[in-house]
Parts: sequence; C-alpha cells; structure tokens
Amino acid sequence: MEQRRREQSEFIERVISINRVTKVTKGGKKMSFSALIVLGDAKGRLGYALGKAHEVADAIRKGLHIAKKNCFSVPLAGTTIPYEVIGHYGAAKVLLKPAAEGTGVIAAGSVRAVCEAAGIKDILTKSLKSNNPINVVKAVIDGLKQLRAPVKPEAAQLKGDKTNGS
Repeated sequence: MEQRRREQSEFIERVISINRVTKVTKGGKKMSFSALIVLGDAKGRLGYALGKAHEVADAIRKGLHIAKKNCFSVPLAGTTIPYEVIGHYGAAKVLLKPAAEGTGVIAAGSVRAVCEAAGIKDILTKSLKSNNPINVVKAVIDGLKQLRAPVKPEAAQLKGDKTNGS
C-alpha cells in the first residue's frame, strides 16, 4: 500500500479533456466517455493516453494506467529544451522554442500541461494550426520525441579520437 502511494505521488497527473461520445445503434444511443491524460515526473519523464470507458472515472483511471506504461524521456537543457523544434500530428502543428531561465512556460491550455508534467520550466510555444486538444497534445509529444540530448564537447572529442585512432 505504501509503495502504491509513493508511486502515485511520483507523477504529476493532468486531465486535459473529457469528451462524451455517442454511438447510435439500432437499439438506441450508447454513451461513453474518453479522457485525455498527461502525466510526468517533472524531471524529464512524460506519458500520455486516451482512456475510454462508459464512466468518466473509469476512463480517467484507464488513461492513467496506459500513460504510465507509455512513458518516455525528454532531454532537458537545464530548465528548457535544447533547441527549437516543430511537432506535427494531423492538422495540428506546434512550435516549441527554448527560453532563457526565468521566462516561464509561455503556452496555452494543453501545451502548458504537457510542459509542466515533463518538468520544462522555461519555454516559448505557439500552436500554428489546429486547436483540437487531442491533436495539439500529440503534436507537442511528437516535437518532444524529436529532441536529442545535446552532445557535450568532451564526449564529441573522445568519440572523434576513437574513430581517428582506429
């Protein structure tokens, strides 16, 4: 039980949107809910999921479970991202730019929740096309997955020495 509490407190969990979905069948209308969840440890680990169920609470619980399984690492350069990147998903396009320390998260709604969950404290963002929260979150995730950790000069020099020496 203690381990479960510790595990829950480890992550920042955000519910981005909850949608009611209606499927029309010959027997009538069948209602269900979908919940877009983002979670992160504020240290560079991030996950997201779309949970679907007949009740809102079940959809959120499913989303959290799936998001924990789909976590990945985001390379951070201090409190920001290493370089500018554009993420795409469907009609959504999101620009992510590194910012000077102390700038804060300049983002709206769903992009802000993703950045805060990942532990990014200084960033400039702009949603360039779609405002659909699901597609915008997936575009931000795409942009963050494109990032690679910056190579330290010493490591690059060592790697160069190995290739030149052999």
